[in-house]
Amino acid sequence: MTLQTQIIFGLFLVSLLVTYGNLQWNQPVVSILNRWVRWIITSLLIASSAVEFQWSGRPFWLIALTTFLGWFVLETLYNWAIISALSRSPIPLFPRFQRNSDGDEWPATKQFILLRDWLRSQGFSKLQSVKASLDDTVAIRSSIYQNEDRTIRCQVMFFPGRSARMSVSYVLSTQTKEGELVITDNVCLPFGGYYPDTWFIERKPLYRSLCRLMKFHRRRIQRDAVNVEAWDEDEPLEELNRQQRTLEQINMQHGFLNRPEYQEEHGRITGEGRYRLWKEIWLLNYFGSTVQY
Repeated sequence: MTLQTQIIFGLFLVSLLVTYGNLQWNQPVVSILNRWVRWIITSLLIASSAVEFQWSGRPFWLIALTTFLGWFVLETLYNWAIISALSRSPIPLFPRFQRNSDGDEWPATKQFILLRDWLRSQGFSKLQSVKASLDDTVAIRSSIYQNEDRTIRCQVMFFPGRSARMSVSYVLSTQTKEGELVITDNVCLPFGGYYPDTWFIERKPLYRSLCRLMKFHRRRIQRDAVNVEAWDEDEPLEELNRQQRTLEQINMQHGFLNRPEYQEEHGRITGEGRYRLWKEIWLLNYFGSTVQY
């Protein structure tokens, strides 16, 4: 067995372990590692086969590099096709929320029950349960909590995942007396668009622990000497939908979205918007980061 074959075989075993771990834990870090291993092992396997069976007279490293770049091109085309389909689909890009009275706002699993208990232990109380429908069968369910002094709102968002599993993300929001918003989230979905100038966003998709994300958010408030304004005691539903409308308007003004009269012909997302979305998909999938806002 040649050294090349040993390396490929070792990477193949690593790929199997990482794939198993990804199915078990569904963690972004494991998913990222799985993508890199899959990309590298495919490049090496094709190059090794080409040399072994004399498909090409080029050096092993050149075939591997060419295959590596070819994978990038193919995945780019795939992601671009997904973005184009999304642009012309009826799925809302900035979905509106409504009250959730179905009784299914919080999954009854040990993981999520412990999460709810942790929120209560930290002095957070539930304000409202809402949901946003993406189509007739898929909805984002969310519960909004607020701490005792009304300085931090925590939006717990449940997304339908693979194998009937639910994935969870958090959005922490603090408003200032100057009318600004300080937002920290760990949402793993690509955005790629624009935010209002008065919103200060930090996205941490690799911070899966709410405790860790909360500590980071509090450090931001202290570090930036934020002049905190307590949230109103009103239900947050109206505020959420106002934010969604603001995002939609801002992204239309900045050229991420086409204006309504052009959407039937060109789709909802502009060429610039598709590029920004594609770039964020790559950053999330392979580096666990997002565009700096």
